[in-house]
Amino acid sequence: MTDPSATPLLSALAAAAQRDHAAFYAPGHKQGQGVSQPLAALLGEQGLRADLPELPELDNLFAPEGPIQQAQQLAAATFGADETFFLANGSTCGIEAAVLAVCSPGDKILIPRNAHRSVLSALILSGARPVFVSPIYDSQWDLAYGITPEQVTAAFTQHPDLRAVVVVSPSYQGVCADIAAICACVHPRSGVVIVDEAHGPHLGFHDQLPPGAISGGADLVIQSTHKVLSALTQASMLHVQGQRVDRDRLRQALQLTQSTSPNYLLLASLDAARQQMAVAGPALMAHTLGIAQRVRSQLISLAPLQSLTPEQVTALPGDFQLDLTRLTVDVSALGITGFAADELLHQHLGVTAELPTLRQLTFIISLGNTVTDGERLITALASLKDNAAAIANTLPDISVGEHGSTAQLSEPPLSPRDAFFAPSRTVPTDDAVGHMSADTLCPYPPGIPTLLPGETITPAAIAYLQQIQKLGGVITGSLDPTLQTLRIVDAP
Repeated sequence: MTDPSATPLLSALAAAAQRDHAAFYAPGHKQGQGVSQPLAALLGEQGLRADLPELPELDNLFAPEGPIQQAQQLAAATFGADETFFLANGSTCGIEAAVLAVCSPGDKILIPRNAHRSVLSALILSGARPVFVSPIYDSQWDLAYGITPEQVTAAFTQHPDLRAVVVVSPSYQGVCADIAAICACVHPRSGVVIVDEAHGPHLGFHDQLPPGAISGGADLVIQSTHKVLSALTQASMLHVQGQRVDRDRLRQALQLTQSTSPNYLLLASLDAARQQMAVAGPALMAHTLGIAQRVRSQLISLAPLQSLTPEQVTALPGDFQLDLTRLTVDVSALGITGFAADELLHQHLGVTAELPTLRQLTFIISLGNTVTDGERLITALASLKDNAAAIANTLPDISVGEHGSTAQLSEPPLSPRDAFFAPSRTVPTDDAVGHMSADTLCPYPPGIPTLLPGETITPAAIAYLQQIQKLGGVITGSLDPTLQTLRIVDAP
């Protein structure tokens, strides 16, 4: 099937939902007939009728031969990959599968410190040994951008046996790495490039956006189609190209990380989102960029609020580019935290950001936003500026950069897998300093770990986590939500 306007999986699901038959298969609600009334009122009859399992006419995600196969082939053509796999367990399962497909126990893999926690899960599952690299850090904005080709080359010089490199691009703030240059460093050394492009499935659909990772030559690219395109939450894609990745092993890895009962509403939404971009992607991105530009131009009048600009991103080494549909607003000049600003916007002004941090708020402007949304955002930011003095949550003297490793390259004393399976014990937090962490501790969102299993616990890391928690952030991974105790590896 080559017609980009076709929706083979969505159409098959719609037809199956209308078939008149007696259902004696899962799920138990039988196309909504037995569902609770409150849920029926929320989801509606049509959606519940389409909540179907792997019926013969709907194909099999793990051995596709019909509409799923056709939909994935159309997705590969639309996004420029050799082959595409639909993910019903989010980008998390795609990242885990990518590492499992490439790395065996003991293999070294280069990981940026700002990688998502799903990369750590992949390390535990695969047994790969991480070499961590500190991303380029913008001290003015207190933001980690990404890694550079020069850093990758230096890593291979010290660790010529690196099997793969993970790149986060775009970052949460829309900063995109030079994927083509990184691939030019890695591929001659027989390495594989895995790109966490969760926030970038729209890249490549407009010339004012940075190029996508597939066009840059990446071997494996994982995209959260739901984050900025129109798929349902949790629906993602994994793209592969070239001959460096064993496709059969990748399929086996996906069977380890995906549910055997995938939600067909999610899978069909991927088919629909792909069709939408294939047919109208450039026009949709032009509209989205127009909204973003209007917001940015009006934000200039709201000083001292300021937004991250392409010029600021390109000022640092690494040939980084900024996705203009991602708006990061620094509120620190108002003397308040991003957490406090987020609460005011969300609770009282009817505007909700994607990510609050100590100093900033990051907003995703996507094809689902309207001109009216942009106007509400500017009105809310103007109100935030006028009312900042009344907010008690003042900005402390702390930055994200203070807790990170100062070494450009570092290896934990114990691999994440070994630390995960090692005996552990719980101690008061102050007594944990100098010991190896048994847990993954990270502020969420964005899900970027501060401490990883096998890493040495430092006073700076503890202070950072406690301060984030005090200011309203959420710390995941600890068995003690108060952070009064930590779990450490019980080393002999």
